[in-house]
Amino acid sequence: MLLSDKKVLLIGGKGGVGKTTVSSALAVLAARKGKKVLLVSTDPAHSLADVFDKKIGDHKTVMRENLTALEIDPDHEVKEHIARVSSQMKRFTNPDLFPEIERQMRLTQQSPGAQEAALLERICHVIDEAEKDYDLLIFDTAPTGHTLRLLTLPEAMAAWTQGMLRSQKRSQDFDSVLDHLSPKSGKDINNPMADPKENASDGMTDRTKAITEQLLNRQRLFQRTRRLLQDNSYTSILFVLTPERLPIQETTRALQSLTAENLPVGGVVINRILPEQADGSFLAKRRIQEKSYLEDIAKRFDAWPSYSLYLLEEDVQGLAALETFANNLEKAGFSS
Repeated sequence: MLLSDKKVLLIGGKGGVGKTTVSSALAVLAARKGKKVLLVSTDPAHSLADVFDKKIGDHKTVMRENLTALEIDPDHEVKEHIARVSSQMKRFTNPDLFPEIERQMRLTQQSPGAQEAALLERICHVIDEAEKDYDLLIFDTAPTGHTLRLLTLPEAMAAWTQGMLRSQKRSQDFDSVLDHLSPKSGKDINNPMADPKENASDGMTDRTKAITEQLLNRQRLFQRTRRLLQDNSYTSILFVLTPERLPIQETTRALQSLTAENLPVGGVVINRILPEQADGSFLAKRRIQEKSYLEDIAKRFDAWPSYSLYLLEEDVQGLAALETFANNLEKAGFSS
């Protein structure tokens, strides 16, 4: 009952296994059932527009009744994120340091993790803003490694923010903030926002208060998103794979990582299974090999529900084709 019981679905998998098609068809199916759906692509190599055969871009676009789509541009998010940070830093520094700030920001833009951090912040805001307007958010994510880094970032970003505040420990102005963030002397990193005071920055100078409030707001945002992503009643993660060796191995590693992070896996979607009516000696041989892979999938992922989809004669493109593919999803076990 993923389409009716959850608020957020994240669709992941190795590149080329059909996760964008599955994400789009799931969105169509949920919209057809009366859900107000926001379908969001976080994959730098966007394919939503190709699947729907309609231009989308980094703005909300209505695709059909009850279904809106959005393609987040990670490069644009990094530039916007760096610009905001640079502007904030300049508010609290001497103008003589502006050239150095700009140089550091240019370097930061190319640093590892910059794209994921900026993308995470946008996703956090999308989830917040969509709470009141949509019944279901479906995220068509980037290939597996990128998705795993993104899903584990909220905790890392919250810890980083706490470290930034802790580095100011010598300042009396920050003592109240450290008490606020660390009610158990730094041992409560899993929930640094426990027992929050309403006015953690009372008594600070205007400059220090502004910096502190920015850090606190970011930490609250990341912690809230982390709680939602770990909430099995709110979020579910589906992995799409094909019955082939490399996708099976990659999905195995991904599910192990997600389980270790206490992130809720909703199942696996086995895509492009050869249909029984496919004939010829070549396909017969492929079917024998495929059978062993399907048996392997059944053993490896027996802890989660699985949904089987057969290979189609033609590529899925356009809303009419997605409507038909949504019928296949319903037959495979997806329901609302």
